[in-house]
Amino acid sequence: FSEIQEGVNDTADNLMAAIDEDEDEVAPSTLFAVASILTGSAYINGSPQNTFVPGVIELAQKHNVYIAGDDFKSGQTKMKSVLVDFFVSAGIKPVSIVSYNHLGNNDGKNLSAPKQFRSKEISKSNVVDDMVASNGILFEPGEHPDHCVVIKYVPYVGDSKRAMDEYTNEIFLGGKNTVVMHNTCEDSLLASPLILDLVILTELFQRVNFKMDGATEYDGFHPVLSLLSFLLKAPLVPPGTPVVNALFTQREAIVNFMRACVGLPPENHMLLEHRVRCRGTLS
Repeated sequence: FSEIQEGVNDTADNLMAAIDEDEDEVAPSTLFAVASILTGSAYINGSPQNTFVPGVIELAQKHNVYIAGDDFKSGQTKMKSVLVDFFVSAGIKPVSIVSYNHLGNNDGKNLSAPKQFRSKEISKSNVVDDMVASNGILFEPGEHPDHCVVIKYVPYVGDSKRAMDEYTNEIFLGGKNTVVMHNTCEDSLLASPLILDLVILTELFQRVNFKMDGATEYDGFHPVLSLLSFLLKAPLVPPGTPVVNALFTQREAIVNFMRACVGLPPENHMLLEHRVRCRGTLS
């Protein structure tokens, strides 16, 4: 986890100078990202560290190279983005979310370092923020569930990751509801298909250009490729853009873009033509 320091990694120029001066606060992953951008190659950050400091984002914009992150969304977090979306949409108020993991592969070993764990804790904790903020009846402005994430390194279990979650919710008339989940998975086998999907989608998006109404020239996406959020725990978005973590909303963004590419209208799931008596064309 890198600190954002003025004069070091806050702008593209400062970051390049800091690399020349071998500053300690420039993370190895940031060096890889900078090298990728300078060669015109897209860079996807599949780990939780904050590789994309402001200087990297500015550099990507300057060179018009796609970047995306952060942290592959494979198991526990994907389930969390589905369940919390369901709870909040159903008027059930999550008040406590406790997540525990143990694993024994290199990912688990790396996360035993405090700075590495801090990055993972941030990427896992932020996943519920936009869903909580979407319901102003359940949650006051600034109110969040208590959210605790624990990760332990247990070499014996290897790649067979154990994940346990407890969701405590407030329901009708002050009642309580608790949902407990246990998940055992092969961590690398869940992550590998995400890598393939991210590479394939990024390569496709690099070949897509479109023109907005009134524009005279074709253009592509913003260099921060937020359309890949469906596959990532802590979506990186362009400055000033809302973060969307709800899983099905993220997926529909990709689906509807693909539909637009082949001239189909977006899916809206209203299906109004099947919900009225008349079966003619609605106007």
